[in-house]
Amino acid sequence: MSISTISVICYYNGHMLRSKTDVTYEGRKAVIAPIDIPVECTFEELISLIYSRTTIDKRRFRLLLNCKYPLSNGNRFQPFPIWDDSSVRRMLNLVNSIAIDEIELFIEVDRVQGLLNQSVGGDVDLFVGGNHNVAHPDYGCGPSMSQVPNYGPHGDDDDECNDEEGNNDCDEDFDDECNEDADVEVDEHAAAFTNLNQILENEHGIYVSAEAPSCDVSNHLDDENLDQSSPVNHHFPPTPQFEHVENLDNAVASGWTPWVQNSIGHSSGEFVIGQVFNSKSDLQGAAKIYSIKAHQEFIVVASSKKLLVLRCKKAEEFHCPWKLRAMVVKDTSLFVINKYTGPHTCVNHCLNRDHHQLDSNLVATHIKSLIKAQFTLTPAAIQASVMEKWGYQISYKKALDGKHKALRQLFGDFSHAYTELPRLFFGIEQSNPGCAVIWKTCEINMPNTEVFQRVFWSFKPSIEGFEHCRPIMSIDGTHLYGKYKGKLLIAMGCDGNNQLFPLAFAITEGENTDSWGWFLACIRNRVTKRMRICVISDRHPGIMAAMSDPHLGWAAPSAYHRICMRHFASNFMTRFKDKILKNLVCRAALAPTVRKFNKHMNTIGRINSEALHWLESVPVHIWALSHDGGRRYGLMTTNISEVFNSVLKGARSLPVTALVQLTFFRLNGYFVARRELGATRLASAEQFTPYVDAQLQARVVKGGSMEIVLYDHVKGLFHVKSRRGRTHRISLHEKNCTCGKTLIYGFPCTHMIAACQHRCVDFRLFVDGYYSTRSYHDTWASLFHPLLNEDEWPIYDGPTIVPPDSMQRMGSGRPISTRLHNEMDVREGITSTTCGLCKQLGHNRRSCNNRNQM
Repeated sequence: MSISTISVICYYNGHMLRSKTDVTYEGRKAVIAPIDIPVECTFEELISLIYSRTTIDKRRFRLLLNCKYPLSNGNRFQPFPIWDDSSVRRMLNLVNSIAIDEIELFIEVDRVQGLLNQSVGGDVDLFVGGNHNVAHPDYGCGPSMSQVPNYGPHGDDDDECNDEEGNNDCDEDFDDECNEDADVEVDEHAAAFTNLNQILENEHGIYVSAEAPSCDVSNHLDDENLDQSSPVNHHFPPTPQFEHVENLDNAVASGWTPWVQNSIGHSSGEFVIGQVFNSKSDLQGAAKIYSIKAHQEFIVVASSKKLLVLRCKKAEEFHCPWKLRAMVVKDTSLFVINKYTGPHTCVNHCLNRDHHQLDSNLVATHIKSLIKAQFTLTPAAIQASVMEKWGYQISYKKALDGKHKALRQLFGDFSHAYTELPRLFFGIEQSNPGCAVIWKTCEINMPNTEVFQRVFWSFKPSIEGFEHCRPIMSIDGTHLYGKYKGKLLIAMGCDGNNQLFPLAFAITEGENTDSWGWFLACIRNRVTKRMRICVISDRHPGIMAAMSDPHLGWAAPSAYHRICMRHFASNFMTRFKDKILKNLVCRAALAPTVRKFNKHMNTIGRINSEALHWLESVPVHIWALSHDGGRRYGLMTTNISEVFNSVLKGARSLPVTALVQLTFFRLNGYFVARRELGATRLASAEQFTPYVDAQLQARVVKGGSMEIVLYDHVKGLFHVKSRRGRTHRISLHEKNCTCGKTLIYGFPCTHMIAACQHRCVDFRLFVDGYYSTRSYHDTWASLFHPLLNEDEWPIYDGPTIVPPDSMQRMGSGRPISTRLHNEMDVREGITSTTCGLCKQLGHNRRSCNNRNQM
């Protein structure tokens, strides 16, 4: 049987006490009143119930509500503010979520101050546990902490479009969305740098996770952090006309939100004559929110820089009197309502899924904070967030348009970003001299204009730090997902703590022999002259050709090319489609000794001779660890570059200037955190990095149970027998063990450590210098310097850079995926699709051949 009411125990005539683990209610005259609340109760209905069941005078006091909310991590409780319908539903849902019989609701009161007819504008925002430096729009529908004069329209008729609503100077068929874009005067290019800088400066952690950042678009509070993020009662507005704050959850999730409430300028929620707004766009936003909440629509009668006239969309059909007229305050950007008739008296014929005033501009304003938290926010998630906030189901296209507008507002225009890119690099090089930036453009018939083709960049700290890294470099390419197509090429190193080391980047027209050759030539000429670097990549034809070109400086013995085991196994799987053989190939590639490698190859040959022949056609040293000669340092895949690709996943849908800035700030975050770790370990006299320390300690413990026989104390020749009975030959003079792991990883294996301890030899002498704390510290020692303000950057007087038309994505809507999918995109262990009709594998009911027969 379904439950129609929920029992709520109300505490009033006292005050709430909050501790780290609990919240209580105290007071000498405190009263407890049980109330049965309907399951579908709204916030307004709850307020009315409380006033009717208690002795609180609603003319003198307004209610401040907090429920006792249980946290998921242990027996802890914290207050949860009840602000709106969403928070009421969350409170009542406690009965189902944690199976409690009664809900405790703590009621505090605040004395009503001020007059109901006070005319105030909305220019004060609420910040809840977030970034106070983030600039954001204010729709003028919230409280003002200071008294705003009741401005009226100025008296000059000439400045009012002749003060007539139907004047020909005003556009009668004005497009609301276009008007908003035209009226908002924002320096998008200056704001783009500021927004990205603030996003990264306000991150909670300096380390960047390889997983895509998550963003809760469900408008639910995080139970774990409720005690830190919940707003306290002191944030309540001072006047009764701003009583109910809408969408508290969104404020907590994003760190900021405009004051968006049920009440606009009067206790009834209506506008008032004399109400002042910071700008015309603020007034338009407030009118939209009012209409959405009232489930009514308006049309624009007149709109100009100095005048805005709105009326009800159904005014002629239902004779609805709703109308609003506002004018600019002379010599300011303020808009004041000088005529208003409301509320609506019309009704709707049916329930609408969408709302005309819920346009992409309003969606962009709503999701801007979510986009800051998660660049990869999907249109489906935006639709869900809008539904949660306003109860309307917007179209996929409107959600996508809103996302694009939010991106433009935050990070600038995609096309103009190419023009601004040279100046951005000038600004970076001004503060960080020594950076490498290489351009490749094409001349066109337009004077002083060139078409973008490629750009390469590497920061000076990366160039200097790579000299102390292991001689390994992983290269990879990934798609750009913005308005313009292209590829982002990445080169990554690996430090002594087995952490990725971002080295160089390039934006090119695509992946081909010419672009990869150009990218590797830029690295060789401007980044590093080190010899015998091991380059790990996939088997892209462009990379294979560039690595074998002797003129580029990457052919052996200057460098050694190795291929990613995962991509190699995927190529094998695409050809032979046998998981057993694929697993054997992986085992052969990972085998540390030639004996084990041959064993797996023989097994493959017995199962499929053609597969063995295919493997033998590929040089064994580029894919098998046992034949590598210690060049890889045990790294068998391109994960270190693909991990950074995932870090930049959201940024790949941003303008190119934002992408470059993101690499700058991300790398600075890496350097700051790891420089501190290196300095700390150096000060504490730690000899090796944490990664190697952990490996050595584990091997010391494991080597304590081995049998050791000394054969030659001069050459340090030992015979070691493991617990499993396997014997190995160790030569300390040659720094080698027959297990192969010392040569592969660059630090002693378990057998060598056991032999060293047998003769009291310091095994730490056999660890490569790249793993030392000194090398790790020097890797991250170089500094990034803050960028100057954009107006202080050097003047760029070179040719104007424009994006090529061939790289622009054609058409609107969701971009078509250009990724070449293979078996690596399918998770291991997932079975094939089963048809719902014939129950056979490999297809579904739509493509079933027997569909017409059943």
